Amino acid sequence: MIDERAIFCFDLGSPYAYLAAERISGLFAEAGLEQPEWRPVLLGGMFRALGRSSWGLGPDRKDGMRDCEQRASAYGLPPIRWPEPWPGDMLGAMRAATFAAQIGRITSFALAAFRQSFAAGRDLSELDNLMLAGAASEIHPRALRTALERDAVKAELRAATDDVVARGAVGVPSVIVGERVFWGDEQLEQAVDATARERA
Repeated sequence: MIDERAIFCFDLGSPYAYLAAERISGLFAEAGLEQPEWRPVLLGGMFRALGRSSWGLGPDRKDGMRDCEQRASAYGLPPIRWPEPWPGDMLGAMRAATFAAQIGRITSFALAAFRQSFAAGRDLSELDNLMLAGAASEIHPRALRTALERDAVKAELRAATDDVVARGAVGVPSVIVGERVFWGDEQLEQAVDATARERA
């Protein structure tokens, strides 16, 4: 048995992370497990560290978008509305998510922000859209705006990103269970099963 909770690593710019975010709490609850820690990480920083790039910028873009749309339908989620541009600049959004994690509002903020992006088609690089997600999770707009430039927030986001790369994560969504990393929306069930075995 291990003491550390499972860790759900996400970036608000990832549609697969959005799909996972909409399911993960229910899957852990159904299994009678403690909820995972939601950890904001900067996917762009992971890509730089690993020498990778987003599929959204490559030849698989259309197929990947179609797959996300089909999964959203299968999960009973609203049709995906792609923000413009996508992929976009998520640095500010992920700093906001880091601040939300610091004050205990991460799950509600992340879900609100994901829905702004992929259900409403709003660009999270625009401050007004971040403020909407903040309001939905009861974060004061002045506090959220200030947090975007706070050195401690910037440092924590960098440290979290470096940590998950060091643990073996290569993208998002990833669920870290002990020393194992489950990467992808399609591996959520395996992550839940592994967590249950770790805690048996």
